[in-house]
This record gives sequence, structure tokens and C-alpha cells, in this order.
Amino acid sequence: MAVIGFQQLIRIPTVAFRLPRAGTISIRGGGVRPHFVRSYRDMVTLVVSTTTDPASIGPASALLAMPGWHPGPPVQDMTSFVNGGVRLLKHDKSIVREDHLDNRWEEATGEVVKEVIFLSKHAAASKRPALTVHPIGVPHLCENEVPPAGGKPGWAAPPNPRIGPWLRLLEAIAKSHNLTPEFEVTLEVTHHGPETNSPSMFVEIGSTEDYWKRQDAAQAIALLVWEGLGLDGGAAVGDWNRNNVQNKILLGIGGGHYAQRHMPVALKDGVWVGHLLAGHSLPMEVLGQSEQADAEAVGGTWREAIRVAFETTKAAFPGGEILAHLDRKSFKGWQRNAITGFLEAQSIKIGHASDFS
Repeated sequence: MAVIGFQQLIRIPTVAFRLPRAGTISIRGGGVRPHFVRSYRDMVTLVVSTTTDPASIGPASALLAMPGWHPGPPVQDMTSFVNGGVRLLKHDKSIVREDHLDNRWEEATGEVVKEVIFLSKHAAASKRPALTVHPIGVPHLCENEVPPAGGKPGWAAPPNPRIGPWLRLLEAIAKSHNLTPEFEVTLEVTHHGPETNSPSMFVEIGSTEDYWKRQDAAQAIALLVWEGLGLDGGAAVGDWNRNNVQNKILLGIGGGHYAQRHMPVALKDGVWVGHLLAGHSLPMEVLGQSEQADAEAVGGTWREAIRVAFETTKAAFPGGEILAHLDRKSFKGWQRNAITGFLEAQSIKIGHASDFS
């Protein structure tokens, strides 16, 4: 869950994360510095589940019932399983608060993690059944704030490049297994933890306990991971490092929790999805008397949220073209003017739906 509020400007914290081919990357005040460690093929994918969540352990159990798995090394008090270049890690704590699992895996095994995929439940007041994917982070929070659901203030993990392609694959799997239209397949915006340094994404089942325990939903998520990572013998889906086409990357700005204005773009073939910042993750306040102020007269942590989201998205998609896609109707005029002015000053391109292919 995201926090809604108005905060004063803060400095961007250092964000360190690991990417395929580029090892550890550091961001401080917008600068990016790569440290080349290992090649992409030497790295592993970490799939994380927790026994405390039926929407997590259900898909994990369905995935482990598929061929090729064998026991992996213990990591502290956690059990693991291995299948090719994929590692499935099970723990018994909160999925959003067990931090730095990528680093902890490397320290225990010597294997560098190239990406993390978390299996989790989704809760919503609407109680509507849903299958969702989303990036993680709380880049809008001030240093003195306590994140309500894990993570670190001012931080965002690099968005896993698979988010867009897997959204489309999940929609196809859900349809073929007769889960739609009962279940909605949708994006969620960037929110919550846990803190991780590797490109990450959550895959969730919502939105009540009855749906969290649904075996057909668990099987659909297991198939998403199975096919999406190429464990079925086919080509992996959403591997940016094997992308030879210069497609656009969507950086969503504004709107509600389910990224309604960004969804039609994300569902287009070939579109990649970076961070998605909801309106409540862009705290803005007018510092003067007039709402007709320029960007410099608008306070709040919205600048830091956009900058961190852009920099981590940029590093997750080396060589890609990132376009900021605004939910324009969700902003008041002065908010929209401030955001577009800031984007232009930062040389962040703004795209319309027709600009994505």
C-alpha cells in the first residue's frame, strides 16, 4: 500500500542494484556507475515464496510439481530448489519485509542473482479476483517515514524487464484456462518492499482468501513462471538482453493503483514496462500563493520519485528508449505543468499512446 501525503523535498539516496552484464550499479543524484562483475549467462533467476501466504506457496508448489527440480542449498533458515538457471527460495516470513535476498543468496552460494520474482497475494477493498504484476519501491517517501509495507524511503528496485511481456503472457494463460473474465489481469503501480538490489517484480493473486487459495489461479501463475523463464524448453519471455528490436519502454506517471490509463499501452505487443508512479506517489504542494506556479515553486517529493523511477528504469533497460506516459486527466493543470516542465528539464521524453509500438 502506498502512503498519501505532502512532504518537503529530500535528497536522493544512494540506490545500489545489480543488473545482467553490468554487475552492481550505483545511483547518486542521477549518476549511474556500472561495475562489471559477471556475464549474463553466469547469473541466476531467484523466485521467492513464503509459506505464510496461500497465494505464494500455492503457485510455488504447483511450479515445483513440474519436471526438473531438485533440492538446492540451504540459505540461512530457508529452503531452496534448483531447475537449470532458476532458483526457488521458500521462507516463512512476510514477503514484503525479507530484505536483500539477492545479496544473501550470493553470499551463501556464490551465485549472482540477475533478477528476483516474488509470488504473493493481493488484497483490495473491492475483493475483486485479480492476477497482477508490478514493480516495487517507495521512492516518494521521506527518510524519516516508515514504509507501511517494507522497502526503504526513497528507494525503488530496478523494474524487472519481464513485467510488460509477462502481463501479456499472463492474460493469454488466464484466458486459455477460463479464468477470465472472472479474474481481471492487470498491472499495479510501483509500491511496497522488500528491499532488493536486482531487477524485481511481484506476481500476485487477489483479492480475498478464497481466491488466494484457488488452485486454478495458482496453476496459472506457475505456468507463467514456467513458460516465462523458458523452463518448458521454449524461449524465455521478456528477456531484454536478447531483445534485438529497439522497442519503447513505458514510464507511467499518474493515475490510480491499477494504472488504468497505462494498461492499454502496456498490452501492446513489443512494449516494455518500467516503473509506474500513481498520483498518490507524487506528493505535490504549492509553496506560494498561486497555483499557477512553475515547477520550482511546487514542493513535495514528486521530483525525487520521478528521478529515482527514471534512473532505475533506464539502468534496467540498457540502450532502450524510455518514454514518460502521463495520465493527464488525473492531474490538475498546475500539477501537469509542473511535471511536464520537470521532465523536459531532465531530458526525459514524453510519449503518447501512439508513440509506443
